[in-house]
Amino acid sequence: MSKHFLVVISVFFCLALSSFAQNNEKPNVILILTDDQGIGDIGCHGNPWIQTPNLDKFYKQSVRMTDFHVSPVCTPTRGAIMTGRYPINNGAWATYKGRDAISGNAITMADIFKANGYTTGIFGKWHLGDNYPVRPTDKGFDVAIHHKAGGVGELSDYWGNTYFDDTYYVNNVPQQFEGYCTDIWFAEAMKFMDNNKDKPFFIYLPTNAPHGPLYVAEKYAESYKHLVGKDIVSAEFYGMIANIDENFGKLEKYLKKSKLADNTILIFMTDNGTQDGYSADGKLGYNHGFRGKKSGFHEGSHRVPFFIRWKDGKIKGGFDIGEETAHVDILPTLASLCGLEIPKSKKLDGLDFSELLTKQKNALEDRSIFVHFRQDWRPPTDVNRASFIKDDWRLVHGKKLYNIEKDRMQQNNVASQYPEVVKAILEENSEFLEVTKANAEYSEFPVSVVGNETQEEIKLTIQHAIGESAGIWKAEHVCAGKRSLNDTHAIEIEKDGLYQIECRRWPKECPGAIWGIPEDNPKNFYTYEVIKPEMVRIQIENQIHEKTISGDEEAVVFNVNLTKGKTFLVNNFIENKETYGVYYTYIKYLETNN
Repeated sequence: MSKHFLVVISVFFCLALSSFAQNNEKPNVILILTDDQGIGDIGCHGNPWIQTPNLDKFYKQSVRMTDFHVSPVCTPTRGAIMTGRYPINNGAWATYKGRDAISGNAITMADIFKANGYTTGIFGKWHLGDNYPVRPTDKGFDVAIHHKAGGVGELSDYWGNTYFDDTYYVNNVPQQFEGYCTDIWFAEAMKFMDNNKDKPFFIYLPTNAPHGPLYVAEKYAESYKHLVGKDIVSAEFYGMIANIDENFGKLEKYLKKSKLADNTILIFMTDNGTQDGYSADGKLGYNHGFRGKKSGFHEGSHRVPFFIRWKDGKIKGGFDIGEETAHVDILPTLASLCGLEIPKSKKLDGLDFSELLTKQKNALEDRSIFVHFRQDWRPPTDVNRASFIKDDWRLVHGKKLYNIEKDRMQQNNVASQYPEVVKAILEENSEFLEVTKANAEYSEFPVSVVGNETQEEIKLTIQHAIGESAGIWKAEHVCAGKRSLNDTHAIEIEKDGLYQIECRRWPKECPGAIWGIPEDNPKNFYTYEVIKPEMVRIQIENQIHEKTISGDEEAVVFNVNLTKGKTFLVNNFIENKETYGVYYTYIKYLETNN
């Protein structure tokens, strides 16, 4: 049993007991988070082409946070939601390079709900770590049905997943499902509710759609085909959102039929700016009048929809709240609405905006919202890689100041006219970073723990490896033999002993020779290229081990004595004096040293 697990249990035990008697009075919570759907990719925000009738109806019934901000890409937003802390404070500020997992010590929203008597479930995309101690089941979820890494079909996910009839992980055990991914997430969430009506539940429903690749049944995309190139970027992208809307409608009918709708807090939001709903030149698509899309720094990159309804809690009626709010605010707000006790040791960066929702207040305390963003293992402290939100001001790259109410497209830089505003925002950021740099999450990598009884074998992939290359993340990259210099993994050895380290080109669920191509593979889906490394080299705990490759073996296996503690594993294929990262690595504990 890990120390982290014991700490969480001891901290929360008394909280769980105190809340048990009041469980039936607490509201249920469903948090829906879609992937890469921007603020303009919804009908109720004025998009003239997309059809989202169910979300539009929900919009009319909800309170809308109209100035709500997240991070520009997936993982940072998800980590901030789950921890109530900015990405730079929870360890997860990128989507790869070893910074796409939260700290093992993080206390999550699911931890807190569970400790307060809730049954917890996640259905969809996690993207905060694939190994212990940061899998969903390690972070407070009783039931977890999800894919791995950042998207269905990525190289860290179960091999061969294509959005249809895929294999997902059910409490960490692979299980094949029938149907389309989004349909499955919603259907499994409703099954979960059927099985857990006796006490309040918290459901986190983060869909992988409409994140690419843009796969969806033809019937959803067909009605948009004639608009492609003329008005919109992608019919499939719109079709994926149409499917989400359909599933949202099914959920609403289920809640009403099950008499759960009135005492359920239902939230719909998205994780960053649009990916395929708006062209870079602004000529195609719709972006609610904002500049920027996913991975950028302007308003359209981080301003997203946030709709919330709770009839029994008097959060209804269809009105807007224009206060600046953010992903880090969700946890303290839900804790207040649901009467959750948060451990005193739990640090939060966000504000509780529940009294805005219930009309007890009309303003929050003065603050800046920080959007630090860097796709790298190094911390995102450079103001040139950041955006700052303060009232109507937007400071981009530390030097370009815009008044977003007067200049939605951020075309008129007024920094020279308001130097005092720029100075005040940068000083606030400096004070924030001063505190941040003292946190362990800032300087220490999140680790995969090897040798823990809850995960017999850990799987490391080049997608999550630390390094200087742009990185590879798709299954087709592996098939094509694409190479990356990223080769380093942060791990923690739980106990002294003998460990087995296997280096592979192909994952275990689709085995094949290192110099070959798997026999069982979707040949019509990927292009396969042969690679012929002559050697594998691993470096760990001041040890260097090398083995030659004959070509027909599926794995090169090392048995290595390791000591308890944190370390780095560096592993490489070597081919014609070229060194590049190993695609798949499996590590497991064998026995205690005598």
